[in-house]
Amino acid sequence: MSSEYLCQSGDTFCAIQMYQQEVIIVPTLLLGCFLVILVFIILLKFCPEKVNRLQPQNNVAPFRPQRSRRQLHGIDAPPGIDPMEHESIALDIPSSSYSTFAPQSRPSTSHLALSAGATSIPFTPTVQPRELPRQRLPESFKLVTPLPKAFSLHSDQAVSLYRARMENRNAVLRVLNDSANATERHNFLGFASFLSQLGPHPFLPELLGVVSLRAPLVTVIEELENRDLLSFLWRCRQDGLGSDPPCEVTERQIFTMAQQVASALEFLHKRDLIHGNICAHSVLVSKELTAKLWGLGGVYTRKTQGAAQNEVTSLKKWQAPELLARRPASPSSDVWSFGILLYEMSTLGDAPFSDVSVNELLQFHQRGKTQKKPANCSNTLYSIMKACCQWKNQDRATLAEVNSKLQSGLKSASDKVLTVTEPIVINEYLQEAGYEESNNYTVF
Repeated sequence: MSSEYLCQSGDTFCAIQMYQQEVIIVPTLLLGCFLVILVFIILLKFCPEKVNRLQPQNNVAPFRPQRSRRQLHGIDAPPGIDPMEHESIALDIPSSSYSTFAPQSRPSTSHLALSAGATSIPFTPTVQPRELPRQRLPESFKLVTPLPKAFSLHSDQAVSLYRARMENRNAVLRVLNDSANATERHNFLGFASFLSQLGPHPFLPELLGVVSLRAPLVTVIEELENRDLLSFLWRCRQDGLGSDPPCEVTERQIFTMAQQVASALEFLHKRDLIHGNICAHSVLVSKELTAKLWGLGGVYTRKTQGAAQNEVTSLKKWQAPELLARRPASPSSDVWSFGILLYEMSTLGDAPFSDVSVNELLQFHQRGKTQKKPANCSNTLYSIMKACCQWKNQDRATLAEVNSKLQSGLKSASDKVLTVTEPIVINEYLQEAGYEESNNYTVF
């Protein structure tokens, strides 16, 4: 029955009551739906992290470790870095644009043990990092400060280093400068992808993530508080003055750290990768005196661009004889350099072959001469050095043999703190080690 028979003529209120569903309820529902859709669109555009929290997480397989991935999009930046906090991140970025990725969760140390019979794993690096859902960190970087440079071989003018706090842990930010060209950006992201695909290892610095969607491009790596091993050894020459805990090195610690470096080196060799730069300044040391092998930039360059190891002219006193003779590098070339690393550790940072000029170095090796036994070095440790530094590469110990010798020597190693009375004079060291004085040093 229509309203004209129930309502008197001109009674508008009565007519509205009869048609309240069509006049009030339906428009109200349509308006509400419009507002909800509008709010969702605004969240997608300006607050993508809030939308991400609303999405169901039931797509994670039950057997995978419940560890949150770190996607890096914003930092509280110091002067010189464009701050990205509160910046909107578009969701319609073309697939060719830089994306943000984080490495896979790090398995426990027990699962990373390398058996002697493990097969070689081929590695094919790609420039584009693996893409993950675009979201922001629950907390941004904090306490970002420039990282002071120490003594080093190579200076990368395209990258600046910063120390920061991320998720209650210390991290080092490798930030690509705004002045970097296309090639430097390509290499920066390529190296980050290389580290991600290389995979975790307990004695390689942990890659925490990469900011690659927007400038500035940033690689985030765990900070090792004692920085490079060479600087650490030099500080230990000063009897730990002003350090807490005191900076002390014992023979037992040398065996332990040498085992850690050898484990990381074997990890690379099983992937058909030659490090080519084994020395004290390529090893980083944590607060707990855990040694982790770094200096992987040359590994990436040789793998992707085919650069030869003998192109690194400043490291000749660490190079095996075949490299000095401009022959191809091999895993045994790294073993030779590892023996020189043991010499550096036992002398608390002395330059190798300090009384031999670079031009006479190959003839020195060819005559069968070796490093003299350091005063602080035991017969066991010295025998490992000599086993690594044999003239013929086939006569050198393999990494498996080196690891076995180190493990055996650790059982009888001394806990006496090593001391060296002579201070390091940097200009003399540069000359004795064959470095070019114009070179600058950065750890990362």
